[in-house]
Amino acid sequence: MSRIAAVLAAVLAAPGLASAEVSTWSIDPSHSEAEFHVRHMMVSTVDGSLGTVTGTIRYDDRHPDKSSVEASIDVNGIDTRFAKRDQHLKSADFFDVAKYPTATFKSTSVKAAGKGKLLVKGDLTLHGVTRPVTLHVAGPTPAYKDPWGGTHRGFSATTKIDRADYGLTWNKALEGGGWLVGKDVAIDLTLEILPAAPATPAAAAK
Repeated sequence: MSRIAAVLAAVLAAPGLASAEVSTWSIDPSHSEAEFHVRHMMVSTVDGSLGTVTGTIRYDDRHPDKSSVEASIDVNGIDTRFAKRDQHLKSADFFDVAKYPTATFKSTSVKAAGKGKLLVKGDLTLHGVTRPVTLHVAGPTPAYKDPWGGTHRGFSATTKIDRADYGLTWNKALEGGGWLVGKDVAIDLTLEILPAAPATPAAAAK
């Protein structure tokens, strides 16, 4: 082996330089959920689902900082288990789903935050407004095989936003002080992921 070839082989074998560790996964919408929690009249909490979650995660177990995530939520599917409230939330007073049917998240950085934990920073676009958020993530779980041979992994994540930052400002003052709807909204994500199907040559050429 020539000296140049030997040096090249040593460089490629150095820790952190192999690219084969990054794997691509699809979010399974049938086993994933984005839930929200917001105070009602300062005395209780309303819980709901924001809608169907889809997206792609590229993850490197050895080097999480090489990972990334892009996800979208169909806000038309918002569900608080009370039809009248759901209709109000979908209206122009709140999410205005006729104009803004989709919320999206695109990561800008992924960092390890202890054993089994990650900090994922990114841009959340909601109600036509894009703001940075930080997800506190647990996972991924180990890979498990289903009875049909498919591989599954999972993540869970939490964050909190001020809905006014996204133009969701509708509210009513309460007699004696306080507000009908709280400003802070807690968001919990549960994601199950599957290996992404490889692109066909025709799709890759587009």
